[in-house]
Amino acid sequence: MSKRGYVVRPQTALITRGFDPRMSVGAARPPVYRSSTYVFSSPEAAATAFAVALGKQPCDAEHGELIYSRLAHPNANILEDQIVALEPKAEAAAVFNSGMAAITTLFLMTCPPGTTFVYTTPLYGGTYHFIHGLLSSLGVTGIPVPAGNTKELRHAIRAALDLRMVFIETPSNPTLEMSDIGAAAEEARDRPERPLVAVDNTLLGPVLQHPLTVGADLAVYSATKYLSGFSDMLAGVILGTNVKVVEELRGLRAILGNILQPDECWMLDSRLPTVSFRMHRQSKNAQHIVESLIGHDSISRILYPSLIKDTEQLRIRDKQCRFPGGMFSLELKGGIRGAFDFLRKLNIIKNAVSLGGVESLACHPATTTHSEMTPEDLTHAGVTESLVRVSVGVEDWRDLLADIRQAL
Repeated sequence: MSKRGYVVRPQTALITRGFDPRMSVGAARPPVYRSSTYVFSSPEAAATAFAVALGKQPCDAEHGELIYSRLAHPNANILEDQIVALEPKAEAAAVFNSGMAAITTLFLMTCPPGTTFVYTTPLYGGTYHFIHGLLSSLGVTGIPVPAGNTKELRHAIRAALDLRMVFIETPSNPTLEMSDIGAAAEEARDRPERPLVAVDNTLLGPVLQHPLTVGADLAVYSATKYLSGFSDMLAGVILGTNVKVVEELRGLRAILGNILQPDECWMLDSRLPTVSFRMHRQSKNAQHIVESLIGHDSISRILYPSLIKDTEQLRIRDKQCRFPGGMFSLELKGGIRGAFDFLRKLNIIKNAVSLGGVESLACHPATTTHSEMTPEDLTHAGVTESLVRVSVGVEDWRDLLADIRQAL
């Protein structure tokens, strides 16, 4: 809400909320605050600040004072306030120094030893490794469900013992299968312990899909990707509908020491107003390219949301997605050799992992981003040796299409 009392739209809030120019001698945009520690206005204010930080009394954002940058700092506060506008129904946000930092903090806060969580497969390779490496060694049990299988997802949520969280990545990376967020949220609400529903929304959000509007509690982002958009920084963000849950995340973040640093907060904050423009351009580029490649002799299958034929997948897509996004995957004829030859011959599109940047990238998930998965899990998830994942940038789509065609 603006100072004049009316509600502004998200694109305006991204620029206007969270920062008062009087904080920094009238600067129109937030500067970088690199201080590690902060001077208290009085001993009483110091005592209050620590009482709030330790959860002994409620937070008073208007009168609270900063303590130390591992706990909070001005650039993080500004970014967390402004980024909330990107996600409808979000009430608070927490920023982290990488996407994996956000995910690991969320799991460690939510799932103590002896508890369970349900998750969709395939997942981003780092998340998969964390689940099967560290979490399993801590006595936390993960129950995998194939992405897109709504019936099995509902059953797993109903049947799990001591369920603390449902973690969904949709669309799945790199097979782009859609999972029903609303169905998961409905089942979770019927559980007496009310497990959290968290969605890794990196591939389509926060412009093309809004998990919180269809029932999720938390939207998780590798802000390294589309939110930042220039492949030059690491960051993670969690946005939630419940302020208390987000405050708990910030509390564990203070212990783990994985808050996003001031410079990166400033960089990410400066890029938020362009997220919508970039993502719409990337989605349109990808759709043009995909539709032009249909029927190509060297391609056995194209995975992309606009090409979905399955009735259940269409239902989910149309319920929770606005546009198909800037990523697609190709299954090439010739197996791994065909995939490697294709990647080797690309000129404009670079052979690199990551996604969501203004430049176009392509990789071979089975031997890179998802190589930590077992052969059985790769097969079960549909991550084949012939599959190549492409992240489309903001270049002219006709040049990208020409590059793909010559490589094929």
